[in-house]
Formats: sequence, C-alpha cells, structure tokens
Amino acid sequence: KRKAQVNPTNEAVFRFLRAILLIFRGKAPTPDLSPATSHQSPANPRSPLSSLEMNPEYDYLFKLLLIGDSGVGKSCLLLRFADDSYIESYISTIGVDFKIRTVEQDGKTIKLQIWDTAGQERFRTITSSYYRGAHGIIIVYDVTDEESFNNVKQWLSEIDRYASDNVNKLLVGNKCDLADNRAVSYDTAKAFADEIGIPFMETSAKDSTNVEQAFMAMAASIKNRMASQPANNTRPPTVQIRGQPVQQKGGCCSS
Repeated sequence: KRKAQVNPTNEAVFRFLRAILLIFRGKAPTPDLSPATSHQSPANPRSPLSSLEMNPEYDYLFKLLLIGDSGVGKSCLLLRFADDSYIESYISTIGVDFKIRTVEQDGKTIKLQIWDTAGQERFRTITSSYYRGAHGIIIVYDVTDEESFNNVKQWLSEIDRYASDNVNKLLVGNKCDLADNRAVSYDTAKAFADEIGIPFMETSAKDSTNVEQAFMAMAASIKNRMASQPANNTRPPTVQIRGQPVQQKGGCCSS
C-alpha cells in the first residue's frame, strides 16, 4: 500500500497548536531528551542549567535559541548546522521548531538543543516562553536588510525581559554571500556589537560561511562560563527567620 504523504505545512500547524496548548497548561514544550533534562528547576526558570551530571552520551547539554526578524535566515542557519543542507525556498517557521546536534569540543561531548523561533509579531507571545532556560541566544539579522539590523535592539530588549541574566549572546549577520545587495556594513555591525559587549560574526547559510564557527563559538563560551561557576553541590545559603538560621532547601539550580 502507498503511504499517505504528510503535508509539511499541516504538520507545522499541528506542532504550533500543540505548543500553544502546552503553554496554556503551564508547560513550555521542551523535548524529553534524557534524564538530565529533568534537572531543570521549574520554580526558577531564569536560572538555566547545563547537564553536569554523569551521562554516557554527553558531558554537557546546552539549549540555544535563534531569534531575529522573519526572513533573516534563522531556519536556514539551523538546517545548515544540524543537517549540512540548504533549501532556497524554506517555509517560514510557525511558532517554534528545534534540532539537535552533538559536537566534540576540548575532549568533551556537548549536545546542542537548538530552538528556531518565528520572527513574526503574532508569534511573539508564544516564543517568549522559550527564552527561559536558554544557555545561549543567537540574534540574527540580514546584511541586505537594514531594518532587520535596526530591530536587533528590540530583540536584545526581549532577551533582557525574558532570559537569564548571564545568558550568552552572539550577534550574527546572515546572507553575507549577497555582497552586491549589502545594506549593513561589517564595520557598522562590529562597532555596534563592541559597544554592547557581545561577539559578532557574519555568516552565509547558503555557502556555509562561518555557520559551524558561530555555533561552536557559542558552545565554547557557554562551556567556559559553566566551568567557571561553582558546583551545584555547594552548601545552600541560609536565611534568618525570627533570629533563627533556617537552611534553605537545595534545588538543582543555584540562584
């Protein structure tokens, strides 16, 4: 018997509606990848947690988020990095989507859970829930679209509003292969990134320029930050209640 073909648009709509349902139930829809993911504390969503527990498959589990205006190439960057492929007429993301890739870095195995968010305003309420718990956020603009670059400040405000205070950030100017259509110079974007204190890189999902480097640089910066933080098994702080020191219950994340 011939198998029924699944319409990718209908499948995307179904996943989007499922995401809305889960959010209304108070659950941000994240995949149950392994026992390590259950260590995230729902009571403190602004304290992201890497997988520092022993796991036979990987040493770290990092959640990354791709944000930026619609049409800047976020989905194409993810597709290039995760599957090493490129589709010229890629369907715009509806709500959110994700891919997973495991990489090796400095002798450590890192599993990257990369979330691709819709850039349209009507999906902003849905995608904002994905900022919580992210270890790194990549802000993408289109070097041929000055408006998408000007809107980076708005996306940074979204990060300040929803994400963890110490989340790693990376500014990416995509479509650098379209030199004849460039509207934002490298120097302009680099000066802006230096001013706000975040790294910057130009990429091309079409010809693979700096795509691997961008994601690997983000993974390295998160790993270095995690390595510099105190271990989770340190003694929890105490609070004074009516003059009596009371030990706070230890959670899986330190505040």
